[in-house]
Amino acid sequence: MRFIEDIQSVFNRDPAARNTFEVITCYSGVQAMLFYRLTHRLWLLKLKWLARFISMLSRWFTGIEIHPGATIGRRFFIDHGMGVVIGETAEIGDDVTLYHGVTLGGTSWQKGKRHPTLGNNVVIGAGAKILGPITLGDHVRVGSNSVVVKSIEAEKTVVGVPGRVLKDKTVKSEHFDSYAVGGSEDDPTIKAINSILKHLHDVDSQLHKVSKELNIKDQKDSSVNGLEIESK
Repeated sequence: MRFIEDIQSVFNRDPAARNTFEVITCYSGVQAMLFYRLTHRLWLLKLKWLARFISMLSRWFTGIEIHPGATIGRRFFIDHGMGVVIGETAEIGDDVTLYHGVTLGGTSWQKGKRHPTLGNNVVIGAGAKILGPITLGDHVRVGSNSVVVKSIEAEKTVVGVPGRVLKDKTVKSEHFDSYAVGGSEDDPTIKAINSILKHLHDVDSQLHKVSKELNIKDQKDSSVNGLEIESK
């Protein structure tokens, strides 16, 4: 049963989880998935109003909004959960992890595919926004508060606004900081800042050198003038 796998995934990814009763009663992400598994079946049975109504109750109860039309794979885990939004045409693979405040949203009012597709083992950091009918490949990592509007190849790490792929970075789940926006030297923003700081340092050094040379010249001129006055 998929819901049992959802519960087990909590123990695999959250060291704070102590027992099954606590997970079922205190983890909003697990509760939201319980509602979703029910509403998705109703949706497939064409009981769409009932599915939407129960989904609305789930949002009120858990703070997580999952459209019953979304397709979600096995062992899906939402950590903390508050503010997560998953749109109708979103497709999520197996072993995916979302943190609080994540949005899998659309960018168009047109019918059809409007929401993202996530591969297997994807991790989306807190507050990140994945927008439009784009695809994130397997093992993609998205840093917190990033905004991703373009498809990302497998095993890449994305940070920033708009989302930028860190070069040659393959970050495994156990080493991925889902609350960070990326402190890597490969981040182009960090590179630009470091370049500016280096330039300022060079300018400061040149000014110090010029100032020192001017002081030496002033001292020589003063000495020459003093000798001329004495000779007179």
